[in-house]
Amino acid sequence: MTSIRYIVTDMDRSVEFYRDKLEFSVDMHNPGKFAALIRDDLTLYLSAPGAGSGGTAWNRFMIITNDIDGLIGRLNTGGVKFRGEISEAGAGRARLLEDPSGNLIELFEFKKK
Repeated sequence: MTSIRYIVTDMDRSVEFYRDKLEFSVDMHNPGKFAALIRDDLTLYLSAPGAGSGGTAWNRFMIITNDIDGLIGRLNTGGVKFRGEISEAGAGRARLLEDPSGNLIELFEFKKK
């Protein structure tokens, strides 16, 4: 299992975004301070700036999909913000999107065989 921590500026909006837009389940939620969300083998820990022992680095993680065009279409309908267009090279296709706090998420689809 992989774990990632993000610092978020609006805890409740961030929990709602990951739960409703990207199908994470909420494991723990301390409104305004902390949340732990799970999707497949990924645990995403969200911390408010300065809350607890969480770090301050802003990273990204990858969500692998079998239908990047469908996922992007669904997210566009939901009003999310993307950075750039789909890139196609190497092992597949990718596109970056931002959560409500500006954290990057890479959507990735392996090349079809």
